[in-house]
Amino acid sequence: MASGNLTWVTKFILVGVSDDPELQIPLFLVFLVLYLLTVAGNLGIITLTSVDSRLQNPMYFFLRHLAIINLGNSTVIAPKMLINFLVKKKTTSFYECATQLGGFLFFIVSEVMMLAVMAYDRYVAICNPLLYYVIMSQRLCHVLVGIQYLYSTFQALMFTIKIFTLTFCGSNVI
Repeated sequence: MASGNLTWVTKFILVGVSDDPELQIPLFLVFLVLYLLTVAGNLGIITLTSVDSRLQNPMYFFLRHLAIINLGNSTVIAPKMLINFLVKKKTTSFYECATQLGGFLFFIVSEVMMLAVMAYDRYVAICNPLLYYVIMSQRLCHVLVGIQYLYSTFQALMFTIKIFTLTFCGSNVI
């Protein structure tokens, strides 16, 4: 490649849902309520499946981790979006964008993997009901969740590093 005048992208300009100033506050309130409902629901699931002794089987263990993943996924995206409804200058730094993308990828890959683990759990429960607690031991549940978190971390780091080592020569408007 020929060397030339390269300008490194240090900030991205976020376009958002609407530029109409009259809609910014109503949109902020709608998305804030949705975010708070999501947080409350996921925290409720996490609390109930942790405290109630009747909910201490593998299905609820996986459901608790799915709620943790959904809570994290919402928390990676929603706060920056809510802030952008209130400020005039809607920008994000290069590293903030990379961090947000990495977190988003981590939670998306985790969610897909957790759904696969939950599908396996239901398969075992339906096909081998008498051996369910022998097959789905607490140790296996922890191993399945640990592997899924490790794999998600690896994938998120790999893709984020690969994407943000590229040069951005086009528009920095997102």
